[in-house]
Amino acid sequence: MSRTVFVNGEYLPEGGAKVSIFDRGFVFGDGIYEVVPVIGGKMVDKAPFLERLKRSLGELRIAMPMSEDEFVAMHEKLIELNGIEEGGVYSQITRGVADRDFAFPAIGTKPSVAAFTMKKQLIDNANARTGVKVVTVEDIRWKRRDIKSIALLGQVMAKQAAVEKGAFEGWMVEDGYVTEGTSSTAYIVKDGVIITRPLSNEILPGIRRKVIKQLCADKGVKLEERLFTVEEALNADEAFLSSATTLVMPIVEIDGHQIGGGQPGPVARQMREYYVVAIKEEADLG
Repeated sequence: MSRTVFVNGEYLPEGGAKVSIFDRGFVFGDGIYEVVPVIGGKMVDKAPFLERLKRSLGELRIAMPMSEDEFVAMHEKLIELNGIEEGGVYSQITRGVADRDFAFPAIGTKPSVAAFTMKKQLIDNANARTGVKVVTVEDIRWKRRDIKSIALLGQVMAKQAAVEKGAFEGWMVEDGYVTEGTSSTAYIVKDGVIITRPLSNEILPGIRRKVIKQLCADKGVKLEERLFTVEEALNADEAFLSSATTLVMPIVEIDGHQIGGGQPGPVARQMREYYVVAIKEEADLG
């Protein structure tokens, strides 16, 4: 069955959804996006999702096109209309429709909004039991990676390079240091300490990263924010990644080198368990 999607105030069959050829998201990639997980038919990590959405819009000087309550209600209606019990909602906001000009259009241009749902097994994910493979790829992106921009060509090229090498994900590398995954946050574990890159304009402020950091504080798990090299990653006791659709995902191989004996490590498995419990509680699933 065709999904119902949202485009500029209308709920439409996906086959009937259209955007203007002059939309700046289409012409320039001038916009931002978000993905929010759905568990038990409810959005989870909702507060940090809205916080990051507003931050990205602010950095690009795009006005929020509706109130927060209206934006959340739109997501909830899409979840209901499409019968999403588990998966996610993708939404994007662009600067709107205007004649092609690199400079921002005149005041009064209305931002464009689109959203659609995805059905996906998040909690009972087979990859979480076996772990996944990662390869390193060059980070060729722009200098404002902290903005969740819809201009994702660098990530697309990096992900394709990883897929062609038989990997689940690519870890992007700059000056010998891992920045982040093509669509995830990167972590290694050494001597029981989780290590992840500190926030800056060089990486996206991952929502799962934020939640994991808080869970570590709550549960007494040591977490260190610092740069780490590819060599450190290859010699780590464990590694894992996080994102809206993978939650917390153990890594068992990097560039063909087994990590942790080729099995999901205890810290990664524990952090996934902590996170799953937290989102089930948020979704009132107990």
